[in-house]
Amino acid sequence: MSESTIYLKGDATSPQAKGPKIVAHICNDLGGWGKGFVLAITKRWEEPELDYRHWHRHRSSNDFALGATRLIQVEPSIWVANMIGQRGMKTGSKGPPIRYDAVKSCLEVVGDRAIELGASVHMPRIGCGLAGGKWERIEPIIDEILIAKQVSTYVYDF
Repeated sequence: MSESTIYLKGDATSPQAKGPKIVAHICNDLGGWGKGFVLAITKRWEEPELDYRHWHRHRSSNDFALGATRLIQVEPSIWVANMIGQRGMKTGSKGPPIRYDAVKSCLEVVGDRAIELGASVHMPRIGCGLAGGKWERIEPIIDEILIAKQVSTYVYDF
């Protein structure tokens, strides 16, 4: 297993590793799906968007909230992790939409599921696009959770 994050050029929706894989990405808490990395996901697989929209629509009776994560199997050995790590969609008085504590909670779930599945984790620089986060704050969270659990982790720069 790797001891640090592996950086690759390419598309995180085409994970470059053998065995089971989890493609992880950040979603907002408003039910919006239509900009950024989610477009690449939807282009490849429709199930993550359908699941996210259903999860949000029925949020009064489920766990849809900041810090929640759902894994959707999209191929026999690929899952997509919809991680609610963003409050709203615009930068406002409380700063950018990224919520680092929520990202941490999401990655705990992803790390545990990766261990259960024997999977590697693949992602773009989560939280650093539309969510407005800083990689200098995300990377240590990845190290603290995924790398500490010895989960092979790949970050893609498109």
